[in-house]
Amino acid sequence: MVRWRSRTWTTAVAAAAAGAVVAAGSAGAAVASVAGPPAGDEPAPAYDWSNVAISGGGYVPGIVYNPTEAGLVYARTDIGGAYRLDRATDRWVPLLDHVGWDDWNRLGVLSLATDPVETSRVYAAVGMYTNEWDPNDGAILRSADYGETWEATDLPFKVGGNMPGRGIGERLQIDPNDGDVLYFGAEEGQGLWRSTDAGVTFEQVRSFPNVGDFAPDPDSDNSYLRSELGVLWTAFDAASSQPGTATSTIFTAVADTDHILYRSDDAGATWSEVPGAPTGFLPQRGVIDDAGRFLYLSTTNTSGPYDGSDGEVWRYGLDDGTWTDITPTQRPVGGDFGFGGLTIDRSDPDTIMVATQIQWWPDILIFRSTDRGDTWSPIWDYSYDGGAHVVRKYEQSIDGVPWLAFGKEVGDPVPWVEPTPKLGWMVSALEIDPHDPDELMYGTGATIYRAEDLTAWDEPDGVIHLAPAADGIEETAIQDLVAPAGDVDLVSAMYDLGGFVHDDLAVVPNSFRGPYFGGAVSVDAAGLASDVIARAGTDGAGVHRAAVSTDSGVTWTASPAVDGATGAGTVAVTADGTGAIWAPAGGAPQVSADAGAGWTPVVGLPAGARVEADRTDARTVYGFAAGTFYRSTNGGATFAAVNDTALPAEGNARFAAMPGRIGELWFAGGSDDGAYGMWRSTDGGRSWSTVSGFDEADTIGFGKAAPGSTRPAIYTAAERDGIRGVYRSTDGGATWVRANDDEHQWGSLHADIEGDPDVFGRVYLATNGRGIVVGDDVAASAPPAWSASTTYHEGDVVGFGGSTWVASWWTRGDAPGAARGSWQEVVATADGVARWTATRIFLAGDVVRHDGELWRAKWWTRGDAPGTGKKGPWERIA
Repeated sequence: MVRWRSRTWTTAVAAAAAGAVVAAGSAGAAVASVAGPPAGDEPAPAYDWSNVAISGGGYVPGIVYNPTEAGLVYARTDIGGAYRLDRATDRWVPLLDHVGWDDWNRLGVLSLATDPVETSRVYAAVGMYTNEWDPNDGAILRSADYGETWEATDLPFKVGGNMPGRGIGERLQIDPNDGDVLYFGAEEGQGLWRSTDAGVTFEQVRSFPNVGDFAPDPDSDNSYLRSELGVLWTAFDAASSQPGTATSTIFTAVADTDHILYRSDDAGATWSEVPGAPTGFLPQRGVIDDAGRFLYLSTTNTSGPYDGSDGEVWRYGLDDGTWTDITPTQRPVGGDFGFGGLTIDRSDPDTIMVATQIQWWPDILIFRSTDRGDTWSPIWDYSYDGGAHVVRKYEQSIDGVPWLAFGKEVGDPVPWVEPTPKLGWMVSALEIDPHDPDELMYGTGATIYRAEDLTAWDEPDGVIHLAPAADGIEETAIQDLVAPAGDVDLVSAMYDLGGFVHDDLAVVPNSFRGPYFGGAVSVDAAGLASDVIARAGTDGAGVHRAAVSTDSGVTWTASPAVDGATGAGTVAVTADGTGAIWAPAGGAPQVSADAGAGWTPVVGLPAGARVEADRTDARTVYGFAAGTFYRSTNGGATFAAVNDTALPAEGNARFAAMPGRIGELWFAGGSDDGAYGMWRSTDGGRSWSTVSGFDEADTIGFGKAAPGSTRPAIYTAAERDGIRGVYRSTDGGATWVRANDDEHQWGSLHADIEGDPDVFGRVYLATNGRGIVVGDDVAASAPPAWSASTTYHEGDVVGFGGSTWVASWWTRGDAPGAARGSWQEVVATADGVARWTATRIFLAGDVVRHDGELWRAKWWTRGDAPGTGKKGPWERIA
């Protein structure tokens, strides 16, 4: 560890440091040529957390406006938590980033409710799965400060924020006359639940007669499809009671196509089926028009959100009990469809809108009526006047989010062709702002679209203008990351969108193209040639491929398919960028010696192995499978098993080679049923030592060294001394500090972690539903300038003459620069390879770059320039 004597820390940061530094024991012993202070001297870093800009990326099943506070609106996602729109910045603010490793399922939000009276109150029903995939029960979260902080009420059953029917709702509702009363419709036969103390406690409404046993496929072998949707939503007839008294007349819908709707006229004490309610379909959404005294229903024949081939829209008279079928009749391509999103213009209740739940081809339809559903205007239709053409009520721009083209060219809609971009799919959330009739927002399977001129729809030949409005919502499932040195900040691989090359973290780029991958699982960049990038994924035809770029992702060369491949597996690039190794799941690993132009089978590496390249030695590549570690010394052509130390044979496994070091490897992984933690090897994977202090570890990555440090910063998502977190070491693993805090956890962080090679302290986290999280050490700064009047001790760091210097021993008044003096000049580089300096002490194995070539120290040396003698302390690396 190195230290800056003059560094100033705020009181808050210093207080947070107490107990934050922990020692790693023998794993960090004798790894640095510059000694450091004892463990405990380094304060905990102060991090600022944000997202790498992708803007959306997943299904938004719920958008919920507050009916009384103008501008207040929330969004819920199925795997990425809940958000509140900040109107000042027009960005969505994440509200559930405190969700951690153990309660990861709470990032699935099945329903959300905002209080119409106490508008700072907001509630969320959370949980991910109701089948065996999720061991945890659900909960109702409650907040009194717009979602800034939360308290939880645990439920005695599971909640399925990512289960079939998750777009139905809202299941969680607040009584508009008595905000202490909430209703929640549960899944899997659990029935209807009620709270009378503002969500602190819930009890089952025993008098409610129907638990809703509809399942997408009750005979399926897949438990996900056997799930029962349960009780779906509740709507209140506010006029039936006075404010301050629980609403008397309540309607609750259930997942039972023969008995869809029930009514209570005594505040939920007793219930009866609503006479004449439509049958044959599931009630997706229900909205009450208080002014017109109507209840509107949208229905489909399936649970959604991926299907729905038939459905209807109905209007029910609250006072006379009459049902009227108001289903839109337009069918431009002849096929039928179910309905999802449903909304009313509260400033003009004659105006209602409804969306198709699914019409995969060519596009969804949104309908608008200004006469309570007697007639409808579709957002697009076909006209055959003088030839077929598309008549549309919208213009759409995706300039700010270009990946919404999904690898296709943007163009105007033409008949019988799927447009690019599409209006969307899986439209469960469709909402007119109750305070602004010109604002419409709707959620899709990829983003939120917004119009701010909605009433133009009603004008002759009028069109509305749609654009993505999901900035701040990051809902991608990240599989792999790499941060190359230089102009490119980050390269990512992810489900659904494929991945991105970010050369500006704040700008949304287009996704990988040529080939376009609908899902990517692995990326890598060459350690010493950062413009060479490789990725592995699945293309639009379902074929698993690898692709290599030699120009930072501008153009790509794709691999052929591999017989027997069942998944894309992992890919690695040799340090010099000339070679690539691809190990698809289920198929024979492949090697390319010409940057992806040609591929041949690898010898000695099992199918599905995880592969990584040494970051410094271009000849060395590593593999791991089922507890066995493999090494290649010929660029990946042949491998041999090398480890004589046991490694975890099961569970998550991630390993990486340290930049600037040959043969230094770090391994994180394992499972609860066996070995689980972190290991380090300094001999190319033959022997491994346990990094002490880690109860569990799941990822490992490296970033730019701290000023004065001789080793890259190390990052991991792990449990250390009983505390789950993101940890950082700046001294080769001798000591560790926690970088995050309990308010920033992001659920399960098991996929990847990467440091930035160009910015010390910057770290990237791959999340499962919260996109790519980036953290910056806001206290990181240049070391203080050297002062002749200051006394320095071993390990102190100063700036002098435009460079960074580390004290080798006690010194005062001795200016840095003397060849054998008390100061060593330490230069950190983006690729981790040290620059040779005459004053620095190098130990055996240290690698430097000098005069454009790589050299490795054979023994202790200082002042001897590489290449000055055949018998000197340096050997050139080919």
